[in-house]
Amino acid sequence: MIDWERMHDLCSEIGPDDFDEVVSLFLDEADTVVSRIPTLTDARAIERDLHFLKGSALNLGFADLANICQAGERSAASGHSDIDLHHIVATYQRSRQSFLGGIKTVVAA
Repeated sequence: MIDWERMHDLCSEIGPDDFDEVVSLFLDEADTVVSRIPTLTDARAIERDLHFLKGSALNLGFADLANICQAGERSAASGHSDIDLHHIVATYQRSRQSFLGGIKTVVAA
């Protein structure tokens, strides 16, 4: 679900203070996007939001979320809007919970 090695690498690259800031920004922005996803019906809007989530998820090691966002983004780019957006939201919520449960070990390492 979470690529913890990616998390350790990112924290090492930018330092704990900047890492905390990046995490906070990601969670704030992702929460906003995820809250509107279930209401989207336009394939272009879905594609745009899934592209954002995919990129952010990859950066922070949310591997499962990135994978399903990529599949949804491709489908939306083909004009399909019948993507299981609730599954994406549920995956984000599970990933977020797992991330927050393990983040202290990343910063402490």
